[in-house]
Formats: sequence, C-alpha cells, structure tokens
Amino acid sequence: MMSWLTELRGAIPKKFKIPLIIAGVVLFFIVWLLLSSGANPLIPGYALPHPSRVWNAFGDLFRDNELVRNTTISIAHNLGGYIKAVLWAIPLGFLIGPLPMFRGSFQPLIDAIRFLPLTAVTSLFIVWYGIGSEMKINFLSFGIFIYLLPTVILRIDEVDDVYVKTVYTLGANKWQTIKSVFFPAVISRLFDDIRVLTAISWTYIIVAETTAATGGLGPLTFAAQRQGRVDKTFAILLLIMLIGLIQDRIFSYLDRKFFPFKYQTKPSYDPSDSLKKISVWDSILDFGIRVMGIIFLALYVLVVINEYTGLFSNVKVLDYFFGDRSWTIHFVILSIIAFTGYGLYKKYVLKIQH
Repeated sequence: MMSWLTELRGAIPKKFKIPLIIAGVVLFFIVWLLLSSGANPLIPGYALPHPSRVWNAFGDLFRDNELVRNTTISIAHNLGGYIKAVLWAIPLGFLIGPLPMFRGSFQPLIDAIRFLPLTAVTSLFIVWYGIGSEMKINFLSFGIFIYLLPTVILRIDEVDDVYVKTVYTLGANKWQTIKSVFFPAVISRLFDDIRVLTAISWTYIIVAETTAATGGLGPLTFAAQRQGRVDKTFAILLLIMLIGLIQDRIFSYLDRKFFPFKYQTKPSYDPSDSLKKISVWDSILDFGIRVMGIIFLALYVLVVINEYTGLFSNVKVLDYFFGDRSWTIHFVILSIIAFTGYGLYKKYVLKIQH
C-alpha cells in the first residue's frame, strides 16, 4: 500500500506531502540536537552551535547589527540583479537564438563566457562602477546573465518545429512566428530556469557585498566569522535559506498566474492520470497573496507619498531600508500594477468590444 515510498521517480500522494515535509524538518533538527547537545557534544560548539544558540543569535543580530535593514538591502540587490539580467538576456537571446547570422557570430563567445570565474572579476566591477550599490547590482546581474542567456537560446532550440510549420502554413511572417510561437513557449519554460537561478544569485550576493562592505547580509556574515560567532553565521545562513524558499514559492505562484495552461487538467477515466492540479493549499496561498497584495499596495502608496512629502512622518522608510536601491521596489510594484491592469483590460474592455 505504501510502495510509492520506494518507487523510482514515484509521485507523492497529496495527503502525504505536508506530513513528509514536517517529518523531514523534525528529523533535521533532531539530528542537529543530537550532534550538538551535551557537555561533550559529538561536534564541538565552535563548529556546530546548538539550535538554542542560533535562535538567541537572531536577537543579537536584530539588536546589534540592524538585521532587518541589512536583509532588505540584500533583497534589493538580489531584485536589482534579476531585473537587469532578465531585461538584457531575453531580448539578446531572441536576437541571437533564431537568426543564424547572429548565432554564428556570438555563440562561441557566449559558450566561453560561462567559464569566467566571477570572483575574479569583482575588482573590474569596482573599477567600472565604484563600491556602491550600482557595482553590486551590476555584478549580480552579470552573474545571472551569463547563465540565463545560453538558457534562452537553448529554450528557443527546444521549440517544436511542428508549431513553427503550422503558423507558417497559416501565413505568419517571421515576427508573428516569434510573437505567437517562440515567445510564449520560451518564456513559460524559462520561468522555471529563473527559479533555479535564485540560488546562484544568493551565492554571488555574499561575494559582491563582502567585496565592498556598505551594508547587506554579506558583510554581516563576514563580520560574524571574524568575531568567531559561528552561531550568528548559522542564523544568517538560515535566514538566507528562508528568503530563498519564500522567493521560490512566489515564483511558483507567479508561474500559475502567468502560465495557467501549464496547470490545466486533461479529461481521463483514471483520476490519477492528469496534469498538474491546483491543490487546496495553492488556493489558500492564492487568496492569502491577494489579500496581502492589496494591503501591501495600500501601504506602498502611503510610504511613497510620505517619502516625497513627509506628510505622515519624518522617517523615510524606503530611503532607510533600501537607500539608492529603492528603484528595484518601484519597478516590481509598478510591474505588478501594469500586469494587473492589463489583465483587467483583457477581461473587461476587450470582452465588451468583442
């Protein structure tokens, strides 16, 4: 009855997903406790701190090291790197990928640039952009870009020729083919690739922020290591893992919003023989994100008004938490507003016109 537990690439029944996640987390902490507890723990405290020490370290970081502000700075660097990398990689990928003229000229260079050791080029970015946030964002953007651009080209190659020949048969020109076939197919798959690159981005962000320490989790980690505070180091690493997990869930939510066809079910006599289905937890998450989105948007409007007028308070929240990186937050919010507005336009205005 429980043979699926050892079945190769077997699907996990929905009712067991949450219990298995909880079991995995509990097992992880039990092993951690066993290895770090007692007067003479199996792994010394200077190498593996007890969970209670790590928990208390969050309080120290919050009190002594401006944990919230440094976290928002790193998130802004991460967002800025993603925004710039995506805005460069997708247009260049669609320019190089479909056209042999550009692919023949630039494919060898693209293949070679992937092998650049990014830690070795940080000094170049300091020379080009200084030591401020611009350097960090551009460095992160470059680190994401060199992986994302070849992926865009690869996804273009993977588009089935059947769809291309079909639109040509219907009389589509090259631009219409790119717009109606290549772009939807590539972007829907590329979204999963961008989710994977989240982990790489957080790896490079520590390098970028530590190279020129002007705030963020990178300098905080380096300072904790210099002080021998391994408990603080573990606390920061756990925080980064939590942020990455939240980002991944947000990407999963956006994937369902942008590409609902990937989650459509197909009719079948066998209930288990279907494509992805939206679970109860997905529906709860969707409702929660909608409510939080409305609240967040209202707060954002009030904060922006206060930022430029000082109407509600002398404390400028965006300037304090994000500084000159605030444009990343504005870009994300305005993009959400534009996407929502376009969805309402398609739903009501175009529907009425037709």
